[in-house]
Amino acid sequence: MIDHTHDPRAQSWVEGAAGHPDFPVQNLPLGVFSLGEGEPRRIGTAIGDHVLDLAGLAADGALPLGLATALAQPTLNALFALDEAERVALRHALFALLSSERCRLKVTPHLHRSEDVALHLPFAIGDYTDFYVGIHHATAIGKLFRPDNPLLPNYKHVPIGYHGRASSVRVSGTPVTRPWGQLKAPDAPAPVHAPCRRLDHELELGLWIAGDNALGEPVPIDTAWDRIGGLCLLNDWSARDIQAWEYQPLGPFLAKNFATTVSPWVITAQALAPFRMAAAPRPDGDPQPLPYLREGWEGALSITLETTLHTAAMRAAGLAPHRLSQGNAFDAMYWTPAQIVAHHASNGCDLHAGDLLGTGTLSGPTPDSAGSLMELSQGGKAPLALPGGETRTFLEDGDELALHARAERDGYATIGFGPCVGRIAAARHA
Repeated sequence: MIDHTHDPRAQSWVEGAAGHPDFPVQNLPLGVFSLGEGEPRRIGTAIGDHVLDLAGLAADGALPLGLATALAQPTLNALFALDEAERVALRHALFALLSSERCRLKVTPHLHRSEDVALHLPFAIGDYTDFYVGIHHATAIGKLFRPDNPLLPNYKHVPIGYHGRASSVRVSGTPVTRPWGQLKAPDAPAPVHAPCRRLDHELELGLWIAGDNALGEPVPIDTAWDRIGGLCLLNDWSARDIQAWEYQPLGPFLAKNFATTVSPWVITAQALAPFRMAAAPRPDGDPQPLPYLREGWEGALSITLETTLHTAAMRAAGLAPHRLSQGNAFDAMYWTPAQIVAHHASNGCDLHAGDLLGTGTLSGPTPDSAGSLMELSQGGKAPLALPGGETRTFLEDGDELALHARAERDGYATIGFGPCVGRIAAARHA
């Protein structure tokens, strides 16, 4: 629901928050931080270039009393297990504290500069599921293997997904170790066990689940958005050469479970309310969703997505990161976030607060909006030219790849997600 917290004229008294590219007072994302090595983890919100300690505010009685226990936890799970109305009340309370000059003295002791804190994984993740709803990515990858029939027959009928590995999800900034696996060249008689040679990124959005449904209890499409507590950026790192050998007949395994990186701030569903849009009409000839997947309201999102690459040589030469691609989630997603959730639970699967659902790679319809190097380099056949004279087909050791996102729509203040960064480290064993 759009309310006073989305007013684009609203400003915060916190220095640097007005017009901040990611965290103006209209955003108020939720996350987990600590003040140093070995210090306890605390729930906070980002405002400008500061982090506000919500546990401290709650202990001082500055936030709704019923939230104190959840805000005292080291993860967001308990907070996202509460009713949505309680998280809305938290947003309203924070907005009042940060936009009213009268609250400065009460709030200031709980503000910390972003550069002085460490950010952590926001949830204890029970389960992670990765979907495949980016139709342009699915088409581009399909053409590499099936030029005449890139999309399999089920794609436009059912949101495709597979279960990932929650234990290897890490927060932005965690190094990504190049994985080992079985590799088999098309002309080789047998596979070898060696480091991945075709390491890739996947530009995705992550959906953080709120609330719980009992086993055997589906989530109707009309209430599916209520189960989305917030979104983040997600990079599901991909070992393309390992995947090519192992994925038949059951799909990705070691090619995907070695690392998944998420941005630390959870951009709440409430903050994203102004950026929801009606999904684009299905093209002529496409099947309409089955009744359990039909939405009657605004379920798509207007979010601009971008990837940048910064190589070791570029950093040494003082060159800025190079933008690889830019697109919009609205153009990329064939299935909406609510349809993902409704389908996941349609068989009675129980979803719990803190579960993570990935959208799959979100590529736009143009070559410069692709969400993976597999597409950008045409399967490794067309190296990309980078500043300083380097080229890339896939990621090399020392490369730093960052995902960026901002929600934007005329009439509302733009809000950002903060970057999702990973630097490639060499394989650890021979």
